[in-house]
Amino acid sequence: MTTTVLTAPEDCDIDCAFLVGLIAVQTSLQQRAEVKMLGRQKANQHGSSTYSVAADFCRIFEKDMNRLYLLSFLLTGNHATAEECFVRGLEDATRSNRVFKEWAQGWARRVIIQNAIQMVQPQATPGSAGRQDSDYNASRAATEPARIAAIVELPAFDRFAFVMSTLEGYSDQDCSLLLGSTRVEVVAARVRALQRIAESSDLQRQLSIATGSRSRAEHRLEVGQGAALQLAASA
Repeated sequence: MTTTVLTAPEDCDIDCAFLVGLIAVQTSLQQRAEVKMLGRQKANQHGSSTYSVAADFCRIFEKDMNRLYLLSFLLTGNHATAEECFVRGLEDATRSNRVFKEWAQGWARRVIIQNAIQMVQPQATPGSAGRQDSDYNASRAATEPARIAAIVELPAFDRFAFVMSTLEGYSDQDCSLLLGSTRVEVVAARVRALQRIAESSDLQRQLSIATGSRSRAEHRLEVGQGAALQLAASA
């Protein structure tokens, strides 16, 4: 791009000087417009490789399907609701604009959390400081692995606070903003969740020990019965 500099001769009258100045201004504006256009073109070309597109999120949801679905299930506590949450998350992610590729995986998990909150609408009730019953069906929890069941059996608000802060690493401030609660309520819910999970783990351990002791006792009984039969036959 060449720049033409126009100057007025010394013997030129005022009108001629004004005309030359006007032409110079127009030339400068045109040059600036061309520079801006080139800048936009470069930005668009650079942005196409920097920001995520729908295909990127489709690959993420396909590759991390199990983990994203598990996140949906831990939050919602229901398989049917978790499936719907997963599908909504995929739809919202593919419609997202201006998400850096480096943030795409984190954004995919965030839209799952946002949809789960919209679907379940967990609330910190005034009586949440005390022990609450779970909103999850205990008969269904028996079919889940112990570690997962211990989480999905938690009350909804405690479950969300635990999963978001402890498992996903969200700050208390982020959790309170997403859940529409206070930081104090988030911290209290996480403490309750950790206490109940610890109690559940202790119970599982005690059952395991009891089952193991019973098995050993039954084995000793069988051995003793066999020895008694042998003695009776030899007599």
